[in-house]
Amino acid sequence: MSNRISTPFTADTTAAEVIAGVDLSGKRAIVTGGSSGIGTETARALASAGAEVTLAVRDVEAGTRVAGNIIAATGNTNVFVEQLDLSDQMSVAAFVSRWSGPLDILVNNAGIMATPELRTKEGWELQFATNHLGHFALTTELHDALQAAGQSRVVVVSSVGHVNGEVLFDDLDFAQHPYDAWAAYSQSKTANILFAVEAAKRWASDGIAVNALNPGRIADTNLSRHMETPPATFDPKGSTGVSVKTIEQGAATSVLLAASPLVDGVTGRYFEDCQEAVPFETGVRRGVTEYALDPAKAERLWQVSIHKIAGAR
Repeated sequence: MSNRISTPFTADTTAAEVIAGVDLSGKRAIVTGGSSGIGTETARALASAGAEVTLAVRDVEAGTRVAGNIIAATGNTNVFVEQLDLSDQMSVAAFVSRWSGPLDILVNNAGIMATPELRTKEGWELQFATNHLGHFALTTELHDALQAAGQSRVVVVSSVGHVNGEVLFDDLDFAQHPYDAWAAYSQSKTANILFAVEAAKRWASDGIAVNALNPGRIADTNLSRHMETPPATFDPKGSTGVSVKTIEQGAATSVLLAASPLVDGVTGRYFEDCQEAVPFETGVRRGVTEYALDPAKAERLWQVSIHKIAGAR
């Protein structure tokens, strides 16, 4: 990719280091999955820079505890909690109906990984429904709020796991094929990137920047709760050559794309370690695949997603 974006930050940079010197006073942000892991750290960083931050979470009680901790740590009292279950389209619609006014920053951070075979009430495979369709509905339905903010940003947390597989357009919900937890996860994370590609194209004239990212391999987050071997027990710098990051380091790329002036005007890209990613090469769990940036697949996914959500409402 020509004109690849680079920054002075690295894989070791923390969210606090990325946000240092940035003033978000008067800005409004939503962070999905803000009650744990890198979502909490992302929200803390944005609040520390003066933004109003809403934690959009399934567990309001947990979210309220986290909001209190962020307020205490930052001195910013404008930290709020709203209920949002991304696997439930009615919950997404209700969240959007409660939002009023402009939205400067939307961080689509929440996610699930490698779950047993589970389905929503519509019969959708749960990982695709949560990681992609829930965020797709949330973001498209907040479009007017994002546009009203002027220069707004949408940050989509994907994963290096996207390199394991494409969106399975012929069987998105594993209705015809045996369920595979990792194939379902990888297609949902590829879908996250394709969404950023298509939204960036559609919304460029609306002043809405949309970028995706790989946060890296993070130790000790709830995302790994379905894994037999959680990330913290992996060999750091093992066969992949990728270090396990702290939560503070894992949130850095999200915060870069949400708030840093270094990426003003950048849209439709995929980042990792605070840099725009290089093309994926087989055998190295780094970079971004061609299929995840394919504009035709991005357009197809958009249309499929609109159709599925319309049928659920």
